[in-house]
Amino acid sequence: MSQPLLGVTALDLTRLLPGAICTLALADLGADVIKVEDPRGGDPLRHMPPAVNGRGVYDRLFNRDKRSVTLDLRAPGARDVLDALAAKADVLVESFRPKTARRLGLDAVSLRTRHPRLIHCAITGFGQTGPYADRPGHDINFVALAGLLALDRTSPDDPPRMPRMLIADVGGGAMSAVAGILAALFAQARTGQGSTIDISMHEGALSWLAFPAARWLVQGGEFDAADLPITGREACYNVYRTADGRYLALGALEPKFWAEFCAGIGRSDLIPLQHATGDAQARLLSEVQSIIASRSRDEWLRLFADVEACLVPVNTVAEALADPHIAARRAVLPARGATVIRSPIRVATDPAVALDPPEPPAPGEPPVLGAHTDLVLEQAGFDPGARARLRSDGVIG
Repeated sequence: MSQPLLGVTALDLTRLLPGAICTLALADLGADVIKVEDPRGGDPLRHMPPAVNGRGVYDRLFNRDKRSVTLDLRAPGARDVLDALAAKADVLVESFRPKTARRLGLDAVSLRTRHPRLIHCAITGFGQTGPYADRPGHDINFVALAGLLALDRTSPDDPPRMPRMLIADVGGGAMSAVAGILAALFAQARTGQGSTIDISMHEGALSWLAFPAARWLVQGGEFDAADLPITGREACYNVYRTADGRYLALGALEPKFWAEFCAGIGRSDLIPLQHATGDAQARLLSEVQSIIASRSRDEWLRLFADVEACLVPVNTVAEALADPHIAARRAVLPARGATVIRSPIRVATDPAVALDPPEPPAPGEPPVLGAHTDLVLEQAGFDPGARARLRSDGVIG
């Protein structure tokens, strides 16, 4: 696979997960990602448990293939260093609350006044404007405010369940930022001008409501989760327990797939009942549950191996990582001391390469804090004497 961002330099001033995943995707696409960290411990992601062999697992997974520079952004003289780095960069990604970014001179207006070609991407909880702009928050806060926690219940009286995935951080923040940066790089190549990208993780989570709240968005009135075909009320889109205590996931939303499924279980008489309502749907669901519970998971998988019914196993994490399709796609790769999941963004100029990619290079090691400070600052024009003065003044580590 080609790396279309070769030659692009991105400064990563973010902390914790959303920014780390965003800039990891840029690194996987070929960008030179320079991670700018506080000399007093660096990104908290480095120290977040769990740890293996004394090093945080999130640091190992999400800071690979980056370069690390220490810089105390609050110290006198730090702005000159950052400006020297920004002058040679294409992209700067930060995750400070707006008031903090303004205090440090890292807000879009300040930075792009000094560096008009720079792409400035701010990943924040609530965006740069509005009454919540300077509030702190984390994924659970954003998905709660966005209404997503309220969706994950069988009835309105059920308590919300704790999510096991970071929806706002990853889907609403990191990947939205990647999309914005790629669009801005395209504009930069055409016009020579930079861009300002305002990513709100709260709004990113809110955008996930477009499907479940579609009827309400179009028609208004009272929102009713029962309108959804994906709540577990319908037999055609559900999870089923097998005789050996394992589970299968059925996604037979289209009539043709439902028909194939019914034929596969020997009950073509159930085909007309796919979207039955009320007690009829409840009886259908109970009937299918009993049928699936009569055989083991692997028996059903063998029976449906060549049937297009959208029936798959509910994999464990270990099974998911060892899936033969994932292996064929080389989506999971061994790295020194770890196994890493590649970015899902694949780009190749040659369609033959896209369809049959060569073995990708082994993922790089995550840098120790400040490992590249001297090299990066030398490339930015700071001679040994200047670096020594910055170090003695506590500006760099």
